[in-house]
Amino acid sequence: MTKHAAIAHPSSNFALICFSRLRWDFVFQRPQHLMTRFARNMDMLFWEEPIEDDTPKPWLDVRDAGGGVAVAVPHLPVGLEGEARVAALRALLDAHVAGVEAELIRWYYTPMMLPFSRHLQAGCTVYDCMDELKNFRFAPPEPMSLEQELFGLADLVFTGGYSLYEAKRDCHPSVHPFPSSVDAAHFAQGRALEEDAADQPGLPRPRLGFYGVIDERMDLDLIAAIADARPDWTIVTVGPVVKFDPAALPRRANLAWLGPKGYGELPLYAGDWDVALMPFAINEATRFISPTKTPEYLAAGLPVVSTPITDVIRHYGEIAGVFVAEGAEAFVEACEQALALRGTGDAWRAEADTLLAEQSWDQVAARMLGLIRQVTEPDQPLLKPVRSTHYDYLVVGAGFAGSVMAERLAADAGKRVLVIDKRPHIAGNAFDHQDDAGILIHQYGPHIFHTNSADIFDYLSRFTEWRPYEHRVLAEVRGQLVPIPINRTTLNALFGLSLEPEQEAADFLADRAEPVTVIRSSEDVVISAVGRELYETFFQGYTRKQWGVDPSELDKSVTARMPTRTNTDDRYFTDRFQAMPRDGFTAMFARMLDHPNIDLERGVTFEDAKRRFSFDQIVYTGPIGEYFDFRFGKLPYRSLRFEHVHEGREWAQPVAVVNYPDETVPYPG
Repeated sequence: MTKHAAIAHPSSNFALICFSRLRWDFVFQRPQHLMTRFARNMDMLFWEEPIEDDTPKPWLDVRDAGGGVAVAVPHLPVGLEGEARVAALRALLDAHVAGVEAELIRWYYTPMMLPFSRHLQAGCTVYDCMDELKNFRFAPPEPMSLEQELFGLADLVFTGGYSLYEAKRDCHPSVHPFPSSVDAAHFAQGRALEEDAADQPGLPRPRLGFYGVIDERMDLDLIAAIADARPDWTIVTVGPVVKFDPAALPRRANLAWLGPKGYGELPLYAGDWDVALMPFAINEATRFISPTKTPEYLAAGLPVVSTPITDVIRHYGEIAGVFVAEGAEAFVEACEQALALRGTGDAWRAEADTLLAEQSWDQVAARMLGLIRQVTEPDQPLLKPVRSTHYDYLVVGAGFAGSVMAERLAADAGKRVLVIDKRPHIAGNAFDHQDDAGILIHQYGPHIFHTNSADIFDYLSRFTEWRPYEHRVLAEVRGQLVPIPINRTTLNALFGLSLEPEQEAADFLADRAEPVTVIRSSEDVVISAVGRELYETFFQGYTRKQWGVDPSELDKSVTARMPTRTNTDDRYFTDRFQAMPRDGFTAMFARMLDHPNIDLERGVTFEDAKRRFSFDQIVYTGPIGEYFDFRFGKLPYRSLRFEHVHEGREWAQPVAVVNYPDETVPYPG
């Protein structure tokens, strides 16, 4: 039997079922952050641990948790064990899933729910591993074998931090670290409070606080030692006590145990603390944790003092607002330094804010969805329903410029963005996809990524892993394949020379160069650099075929980009970073655009969008003449025709691109 609440969900191709050992209403942390964001784009069911009560037969209570999230709580008769328990849970799950028409995504926070759900057909199975479960107090013996089974079933494994990633990365071929993130705007409310929390005003200052679950991960002896060492400080703790008797908590006049509070109340408490504490025990239970509290405390404007948790040191150990100390004496000294920091101005906060700007649950959820869609929709990596008629920004074009602008506006500025493209796909001319033979092809000709900017490379690395690739091009000239751009190898092959030092090659080219008084055209550029013979051999015919005009009619900037080398470097580009997106350009742009603040419409023209939507600002990346309704006429654009042919051999040619400069050959390359 199932009791359903009336819940309105967005239209979607997917339905996500999250199997969690944590209850939805326990504390608001990683599962809640992610699932509320996924619920914006798809049906979302959060399946909790069963409750045993006096019910005569199993039934499923489904309630609306708000924000599009439905929470399912199985109710089982007391004493139902073993296979009977598994069968009852499976029957409840099957009855619910029978009414779901969308493709399923299975999401596990615990392998313990695998026995009654392993049979479900799903487009993607995710194991979001938050902890090393075997290290927890009172952990049952079954999780390890079930976790191994889950590794075998999962398409993707996410980890709650880098330490846990390092522990799990050899367990599965697709493990991805997603450290704890932050809703910075929520906790930043603590910086501008007008009133204190109801049970906090009478507590003396300075106040040093902690919020979170109080269990075996907390160093209670350390808390007692701090209170004893500084009776003039008030130590405030907020959160539920689990796995041990609350009577075992240390009691001091300056220790305030305020109990559990709602997520919405946390900025109210933290905002009236002077320092935030993370007094974690250093034990097996904390070996792999990546505490969400660190960025939350910083967002609230608090300096943080932590025991030496690996991921805290890794991600925050170098910034001024975070202090790491081991042992009671050092911890107290670090707290004194943190209190002193509060009086030095806001420079340390600015440093923390810069770091937090690159961390948000929106970004984490978007990247996770990008990976999921690579599993479920490899040829259609982005299906997002439009959910509004008004946007902060309309971005016209889903290629390089449009996608980057949309992601930055959505992620950094928190703007609501609509991206449109008149083509039926994203990625612009860089669009790639698997053809019928399973080969990843560039639909509009080869696109090669290269840059000298570390900032650009690091930015794009958020959305793709890379495959090393250095582009090389050969030209078929006089019956030989020679490197292009022209280098010393090219000259030696064509002219039967044995030029060795670079100076010899430079002198050879200088002897052939023809002085041009005023350089206006592409022809002038080449002839002045290498002479007429090499110009006619490599550039004249190729340019006529590629551009439809003679080089003498092309601006000098066109061929000025083509270097002539005197060394033997045969790479087409010499940039510091050269690589190809591992899964293709389309997949990279899909991850970039897969942000909760971005909606996407394909097959929509700029004119259509102006009629259907309203927006405050436009980012236009399409043909400039179209923006002005072609009122000044149509600009000339050069199009190429691409023919895709399959050949039954491993290698069709020695490099990715071979050019044919000879004008009698009916194609340029």
